[in-house]
Amino acid sequence: MAAVDTAYFEQLYAQQDDPWGVSTHWYEARKRALLLACLPSARLGRVYEPGCANGVLTQALAQRADHVFATDLSQQALNAARVRLDRAGVRNVTLARAVLPEDWPVADRHAFDLIVLSELGYYFDALAWDCMAARAVASLAPGGTIVACHWLHPFGERRLDTHVVHGAIARQPALHPLADHAEQDFLLQVWSRDPASLACKEGLA
Repeated sequence: MAAVDTAYFEQLYAQQDDPWGVSTHWYEARKRALLLACLPSARLGRVYEPGCANGVLTQALAQRADHVFATDLSQQALNAARVRLDRAGVRNVTLARAVLPEDWPVADRHAFDLIVLSELGYYFDALAWDCMAARAVASLAPGGTIVACHWLHPFGERRLDTHVVHGAIARQPALHPLADHAEQDFLLQVWSRDPASLACKEGLA
């Protein structure tokens, strides 16, 4: 498996703590709102967000979760996330450095109700990402959910096409599709161990 380029991300965050403008672009704010709206529960239990970057999405997840475990391979990104969360008074997030897939949380000790794979998968090679997808499913609690959201346009550091990234998740056993939202710029999809739709869960259908 080819390693994700840690030096590339450390260099990005050495220049600025929001290299993609996640906290300033309406595009990013809208995409984040769509991701949160696609989740099948208003209240979340244990959430895992690998590749948390500077913690903008982490902060939003924490508002709905009992606890968020967020990791990144860049220590500088984690430092920026800690500053952001501390300023917002967020106390239900644990941040840790992790090189994935090797440092994926051990499945028998971590059962997550939600795993968020956002703008992450295309930095891996196919073998490593297949491993990530399998570990994500193995880490889900009963009824747990995986959401994936990825940019569709080409860029220099891309190793995998976004449809390949999402396909690796979709073909995992015991997952049921819940949401499929495609735009010109990104693809957002949700899967769950529970096949029931939200309307069914709430007795509407």
